[in-house]
Amino acid sequence: MRLLVVAALVAMLAGVGSVVGALYFESVPTPEQLTLPESTTVYYADGTTPMAKLGTQNRTILKYGEMNDAVRQSIVAAEDQTFWTNQGVDFGGILRAAWNNVTGGQTQGASTITQQYARLAADLKGVTYSRKLREAVMAWKLDDRYSKEQILEFYLNTVPFGRGAYGIEAAAQTFFGKTANRNAPPDTQITVAEAMVLASMVKQPEADPSDPEGSPGYDPSRGAKALENSKDRWNYVRENMVRLGYLTRAKADALAYPDTVRKPDPAARQTGLDRPTGLVVGQVMAELRQTDAFRGKPEDYVRNGGFKIVTTIDKRAQDVAEATADLKRPSAPQIVRGQPANWQASLVAVEPGTGRVLAYYGGSNGTGADYAGWYLDANGKPRGFGAHPPGSSFKVYDLAEALHQNISVKSHWDSPASKEFPNSGRVNRSPAGPIRNAEHAKCQPDCTLWEATVASLNVTYFELTEKLGTANVIDMASKAGIDAMWANQSGQNEPVRVDLRGTPGTEAAQRFSTEVGIGQYPVTVLDHANGMATFAAAGKRADAHFVRSVTKQGDQVYTEKLQPRDVGLNQEQINELNWTLRQVEAAKLPNGWDSAGKTGTWQRGNSLTENANTWMVGYTRAVAAAVWLGTTDGQALVTKDGSHDVYGATYPGAIWRQFMVDAAAALQLDKNRFRFDQPTFPGDATTAPSSPPPATPTSAGPSSAAPTCRPQDCPSRRPSPTRTATPPATTSPPAAPASATGR
Repeated sequence: MRLLVVAALVAMLAGVGSVVGALYFESVPTPEQLTLPESTTVYYADGTTPMAKLGTQNRTILKYGEMNDAVRQSIVAAEDQTFWTNQGVDFGGILRAAWNNVTGGQTQGASTITQQYARLAADLKGVTYSRKLREAVMAWKLDDRYSKEQILEFYLNTVPFGRGAYGIEAAAQTFFGKTANRNAPPDTQITVAEAMVLASMVKQPEADPSDPEGSPGYDPSRGAKALENSKDRWNYVRENMVRLGYLTRAKADALAYPDTVRKPDPAARQTGLDRPTGLVVGQVMAELRQTDAFRGKPEDYVRNGGFKIVTTIDKRAQDVAEATADLKRPSAPQIVRGQPANWQASLVAVEPGTGRVLAYYGGSNGTGADYAGWYLDANGKPRGFGAHPPGSSFKVYDLAEALHQNISVKSHWDSPASKEFPNSGRVNRSPAGPIRNAEHAKCQPDCTLWEATVASLNVTYFELTEKLGTANVIDMASKAGIDAMWANQSGQNEPVRVDLRGTPGTEAAQRFSTEVGIGQYPVTVLDHANGMATFAAAGKRADAHFVRSVTKQGDQVYTEKLQPRDVGLNQEQINELNWTLRQVEAAKLPNGWDSAGKTGTWQRGNSLTENANTWMVGYTRAVAAAVWLGTTDGQALVTKDGSHDVYGATYPGAIWRQFMVDAAAALQLDKNRFRFDQPTFPGDATTAPSSPPPATPTSAGPSSAAPTCRPQDCPSRRPSPTRTATPPATTSPPAAPASATGR
C-alpha cells in the first residue's frame, strides 16, 4: 500500500508537473510582477525621527544585502533547513506529509520557503492536495528562474509576522524596536536570539480566531501558552542553527531566550495620524498631489508606495508648539489654562527665507478639525477650518504697502475717535455707520503712522487703505504670503474662498471692500505666519511648505524648491517696518531677542463688546509665528470668570511669547546672529499724501451688499470634530461695524 502511494505521488509530481507546470506557474505573480504594499513613512525634518506611518500594511522592504545574518539564518533554520540545496521543493518532506495525511495522521505542510512564497504570492488558501501540487510546481519553476538570495529576499519581505507587521524589517521594529538592516549601528540591530523569536512566529503569526486560548500562536505576549509555544519553537530553531553550522554548540548554549519583546501597543496601528501631527500629514499629502511626481496618482500610490517623506517640521519646535498651544496641557501659559472647553488655539511657525513650516498646531486630534489651515483632499473636498478674520493683525500688510509707496511711518494722520468715509459707504446714515477706533492713543487726533500702528487705530488704517488702494493692499498681502482670503457672496451661507495666487489685486479687489485693511476677511493661520516670515527675511517671500524631500529605496523622487521672491521693499523700508512693529508692547520678548509683531481682534457678529477671534503674529529674524485663539463653535470668547475682555495681546499674545522664547531655546539659536538693522528715516514726511494712487474703487465690490443673514443670527460655521466643510469657521459679515483692535 505504501509503495503504491509513493509511486503515485512521484508520478504525479514528475509527469503531471510537466503538463500543468505552465498553467499553474502563470497564475502566480513573479517577483517582478508582484507589487507589495509597503508602508510610506513620514519623518520630521531630521530624516530619522518618524512622524507617522501610512499604508494598508506595515511593511518596509529590505534588499537581501541589507538583511543581517541573524534574520537570514534564523528563518532558514526555522522554516526550511534544506533551503540552500533543494530545488524549491522538498520531495522527501512532501512524501512524508502525504503518507501521514493518507493514513489518517495530522495534516502536515512540508512547504519549503520557496513554496511558502509561492502560496503567499498567489494568495492560495487551505491545506489541500491540489494546493500542494500547485505550490510544488510553482516553487520548482521559481527556483529555476531566481537565485536563492532573491527568493529569500522575496520571502522575508512578504511573510506576515503578526501584529500587522509584514516582512522582517517591520517585525523587528514592531516586536523589538530594532532594525534588521545590517548597515545600521550594531546596537540598533536585531540580535541572533531576537531573530530566532521572530522566525518562530512565522509558523502561526496570529491566534486562531476560533480558538484563541487553545491556539494562541507564537507571540509570547499573548499569554502563558503562547510564551510556552514561543520558547519551544525558539529551542527548535536554536538546535537547527547548530545543525546547519550557523552557531557553535557553545554559542548556542550561551544564548538565552530574550525577555525584551515589546508589549502590543494598541496605538501602533493608528500610525500616528491621531496625534496633532496627523494634521501635518494631511497638508503633506495635499502638497505632494500638486507636484509633477504625484499629480494624478491615486491616494494608495503614496500610502502604499514605500516612500520616505521628510517634512520641514522640526520636532523640537513642534514639541514646543504643542506644549504651548494645546490649552488643556499644564505646559500652556497659565492665563489660557482652565478656560471654557470651547476655547481653541492654533499656531504655525515658519522659517524666514525658506518657507519651511517648522511647527504646525491646528488642534489636538490629527483626525479632527484643523484650525490652522486648509487644503483639498484626494477627492477634491476642502479640509480644515483654519481661516479666521485677522482683525488688526492684518494691518502689517497695509503698513508694508504704505512703505512701498514711500509713505513714512512718521507721516501724520487725522485720527479722531470716529470718522465718516463716503467713498467706502461708511457714513452716519449707512447700515454699518462710520469707522470707529476700538483703542485710544495720547497722540489723537493727530498721530503719526507708527503711533497709529502701535495703538491699532482703525480710523487711521481705514483712511490709509483708501489712499493706498484696496487692490494694492491685497497685492502686498498676496506677495507676502496670503494665498487666499474668504469673501461673503450673495446667496451663499458660507464665505467663499478667493485664491489670490496669480490673481491681480485689481481683479481680487472686486470681491472685497475697504474693510480688508482692518482685517475683516478671513485668512489662514498658515498664510499669516508665512507673511510674517517674509518680513523677517527682509521682504523675501518663500512659499510656505511642508515637504523637504521624498525618496524611495534611496532614489530621489521629489525635493523642495526654494525660490524666494522680492515683495518690492528696500532695506530701509524693511528696517522701518521692523522698527514700527518692535514698538508693539505685546511683541517684546523677555529673552533679549529682537522681535516684531502685531496683535488683532475681531468681534462676534455686530457686537462691539464680544470678540470671537484674537491673534498675535510676529517674528524674529530666525522664526516667524502666528497664533489664533477663538472658539470651536463660533461663539464669543468668554473667560472662565465670565469676562468678555479677551484680546490679542493677552491670551494669544501669551502663547506667542512663550512659544518664541521656548522655541529659540529648543532650537539652540543665538540671538546675536539675528539682530534687526536700525532705520535712518531719510526724507521724513510730515503729512499724509493728499490723493491715492490709481486703484479699483473700493466701494464697487459686492461686499457693500446686504448680508444674507444678520451676523449674530447666521448658523454656526464651526465644525464638529470629524466633519468636513468649506472654511472658514468664523463669521465675517461684509460692511460690519469695524471692531478690529490691537489689544
